[in-house]
Amino acid sequence: MAQYELAQLNIAVMKEPLDSPGMADFVANLDRVNALAEATAGFVWRLQTEEGDATALRPVDEKTLVNLSVWQDVASLNTFVYRSAHVEIMRRRQQWFERMDEAYLVLWWIPKGHRPSIDEALARLTVLRNKGPTREAFTFRQAFHPPDPPEVGAPFELGDACPAT
Repeated sequence: MAQYELAQLNIAVMKEPLDSPGMADFVANLDRVNALAEATAGFVWRLQTEEGDATALRPVDEKTLVNLSVWQDVASLNTFVYRSAHVEIMRRRQQWFERMDEAYLVLWWIPKGHRPSIDEALARLTVLRNKGPTREAFTFRQAFHPPDPPEVGAPFELGDACPAT
C-alpha cells in the first residue's frame, strides 16, 4: 500500500477581476470542473472555502488564483488534466489568464493523509523555479516516483504537452 500521495499546485494571474464579464465563463465552469476532478479515480482532496472553490484565497496577490489538490498518483492527476473535459477549459486559459514565463504548476510527494498548506505549496513552486525539476518539486514533463517504491530516483515522462500552450 502506498505511503505517499501526490500534491499539486497551479497558479494563474487573471487578466481581469474575477467578477468581471471577461471572467464570467471561467467562473461559470468552476463547479463543473471541480465536480469532474472529485469524480476522477485517484482524486483525494482539494483546497476550498465554504463557497466550494479557492477563488477567494489570494496568498500571492489580488490577481493570482491558486489551485491546490492531492491525488493518489501522477497518473490519476494526468488523466484528469489531459484526458477529461478539463482539457476544454485549459485550452481557453489564455482567454482569462496572463501567460507566465516561469513555472506555474508544481507536483511533489507528501505522506499519505497530509494536506499541504498554501505556504508549503508556494515554497515548492519556488524550489521548482529556482532548481528545476527535482525529487522535491517536479512537473509532468519530468516526474519522479514516490519515495516508497523500488524505482526510486529516476525521473519519468508522461509525454503530454499542455493543451493550453
